[in-house]
Amino acid sequence: MVAIGAGSNFPDAKAVNPEVLQGLASAHSTTDDAIADRSTDEKASRSEDRTAVSKEKVSAEEAAADVWLLPIDEFTFTSAYGIRWGKLHAGIDLAAPEGVPYKSIHAGKVIQAGYYGAYGYSITVQNTDGTEVIYAHSRRVLVKVGEQVKAGQVIGLVGNTGASYGTHLHLEIHVGGNPVDPIPYLRDRGVDIKLQVESVYAGMAAAAS
Repeated sequence: MVAIGAGSNFPDAKAVNPEVLQGLASAHSTTDDAIADRSTDEKASRSEDRTAVSKEKVSAEEAAADVWLLPIDEFTFTSAYGIRWGKLHAGIDLAAPEGVPYKSIHAGKVIQAGYYGAYGYSITVQNTDGTEVIYAHSRRVLVKVGEQVKAGQVIGLVGNTGASYGTHLHLEIHVGGNPVDPIPYLRDRGVDIKLQVESVYAGMAAAAS
């Protein structure tokens, strides 16, 4: 209820200057536009943040996929790549106690896993560029054909199966279907077999994955 006489305190709407009304409408419109612009900016900012996070994730995944690591934490280098007993010894031998786990030195797809003639129980991992890494004379293989593995993932146990004369891991690297010396090949990728070191970057990238 409005008190008698109170209405006289309110101006007649007809008496209000049209320019004042237009100014109020314009101010209201400007405020709405500012709110809309701020909302658009916030959405754009959130979108940029999501894009940045996505790019960081992709970069981390790419870095992890490019990592090369040592296959065993502790080992004794016992045999090099080259001619031995009149024939090519197509890889290197790393002695370690039987049952010690060994890891994939690079990411790739398992294309062979199981008993394979003179290699004994062995694993072959094919990298994205077609390079193949063979891990031979295993006591046991822990992966299956078709499985995708990451650098640093345990894939088998050191053994003495096949044409082997002592417990060790025989490691071969094939490029274009032909074996190459793993020592310089891995050194070019930050892994020094003889010094038993891998690049700091490689270790950090693997940990991030």
